[in-house]
Amino acid sequence: MPNLKLFYDLMSQPSRAVYIFLKANNIPFEAIQIAIRNGDHHKEEYTRITQFQQVPVIDDNGFVLTESVAILQYLCMKYKLADHWYPLKNPETHARVQEYLNWQHANTRFHGTMLFRILLRLPQETKQPVNQQEAGEYRKGNMTVVRHLDKYFLKDKKFLCGEDISIADILAVCELMQLHVIDEDYIIYQNDKVKAWLTRVKNRLGPAFDEGHKIVYKVHDLYKSTWKSELAKL
Repeated sequence: MPNLKLFYDLMSQPSRAVYIFLKANNIPFEAIQIAIRNGDHHKEEYTRITQFQQVPVIDDNGFVLTESVAILQYLCMKYKLADHWYPLKNPETHARVQEYLNWQHANTRFHGTMLFRILLRLPQETKQPVNQQEAGEYRKGNMTVVRHLDKYFLKDKKFLCGEDISIADILAVCELMQLHVIDEDYIIYQNDKVKAWLTRVKNRLGPAFDEGHKIVYKVHDLYKSTWKSELAKL
């Protein structure tokens, strides 16, 4: 049994990032699913592991860590992975990765999460129609994010922070894939540079990418065929 445990829910973007990262780097771990939709994160046994009641969390032989960015940084150093994942040797490349990791919270993550919530979660929970004005605002926010990924982060590079993949790319792609769930990923694909980058990241991660996104594909199909039409009736 591996010493490393991962508590996760693959509907969680940061959970997918850590799960895919572990798989892509062949790091053995015990996968422990925490189904947020069932309230598993509020159960007493999980609260004893993390009082924050969120995912992902790792327990590395008694060392518990609760934030996805910190988890990925820790794994890179603990397992002495190739420097491109979390560059430490080149101060400028390291700073670029840190720049994205700090920027993403209020940008890639915020706008994607909010559009997902407005189009899917809130109507399900409240049985009220989609607030189209708010949805429109967050669509614009996601379009701005994609433009910044193109014009500021990527520019003429293959990946967000350089010529090879880093943890910034994994975190970014998992956040953007949340738009696929709600059939809003045209926002990504309208930008040729970002579309090409997403394909590049997917290919670089190999089978781990699709394995980590199986539930995303499934929920997208369900949303498009069933939920979207039902929500439109509200």
